[in-house]
Amino acid sequence: MEHSWQRLLSMTGGKRFLVTEIHIPEEGISIEGSFELPPLARIPIEDQIFIAMFIRTSGSIKQMESIFGISYPTVKSRLNRIAKLLEIGDIEIRTPSRMDDLLTRLEEGAISVADALKEIE
Repeated sequence: MEHSWQRLLSMTGGKRFLVTEIHIPEEGISIEGSFELPPLARIPIEDQIFIAMFIRTSGSIKQMESIFGISYPTVKSRLNRIAKLLEIGDIEIRTPSRMDDLLTRLEEGAISVADALKEIE
């Protein structure tokens, strides 16, 4: 089921557009102005689904690997690409350090404690 905003995105070919009127029929209210879609609504639907699943899995990269049939680096790469698309304010997105990556993989069961210790050496 395609939502009207998804149709708008496909009709505009990814070009930026503004909504000029908002109407709430149940209240009989119309507001005119210049409104942009929120950042999440401006990214492709496939990326929206990916983010929704990431949230539903509580950020488990291991589950994302299983759901989408992709590798750990591919999940991380796609999340980083989507983060760049979102352009939300002045939030600094820090690239995880080697140790952060190691701890994440260990936490998710992607590697054993013995493997983690070998990588630290």
